[in-house]
Amino acid sequence: MSLGAPERAAARQVQSLLLGYPDAVLLDRRPLLRRAADALPKAVGAPLRPLLDHLDTAEPLTLATEYVDTFDHRKRFSPYLTYFLYGDTRKRGMALLRFKQVYRAAGLVLGDGELPDHLAVLLEFAAAHAEAGDKLLTEYRVGVELMRHGLRDAGSPWTGVLDSVDATLPPLHGSDRDALARLIAEGPPGEEVGLEPFAPPSYMPEPIGGRR
Repeated sequence: MSLGAPERAAARQVQSLLLGYPDAVLLDRRPLLRRAADALPKAVGAPLRPLLDHLDTAEPLTLATEYVDTFDHRKRFSPYLTYFLYGDTRKRGMALLRFKQVYRAAGLVLGDGELPDHLAVLLEFAAAHAEAGDKLLTEYRVGVELMRHGLRDAGSPWTGVLDSVDATLPPLHGSDRDALARLIAEGPPGEEVGLEPFAPPSYMPEPIGGRR
């Protein structure tokens, strides 16, 4: 879907925040997030409403437990996009370096405890730097789609955020469809080496912006 610059920035910011840890700061923003989602085109804003409804009705402890169980304990739903394509291999380390270089060129330097391929981090970056951010999102389109499939199969309330992101990206074609099918069938590569310069494979960093 084609969005104007203000709509695209708003969509990316809302998507980013809703993929963050459901702490008190995020819960306090629910009215603002709902207004922003309602102002977006239907294909982008409507998928966000089920999660907003869930944030309104579930107990904070339940939300926190669901979030951790989903994003911290299951690699199938990993929010780290390079993991889907490269697993825990040396190639992933190079991909992480490229993310950092793109961010640095735009003036964003992440802390040592932040991996740059976290989808929420990339969406926040894309909200302010549409061209560079959307280029990375499109490049890692297969990872976004694999994460969306996994969340949908599990009946996760976070599925709608990925549906919203999907509505703003080009459709999968050719080799991307083949790659998605292969990853669904086989999973990512499993070489457990090569990430030491960036972070241990099991490391789950504290996301930026107070996400968790």
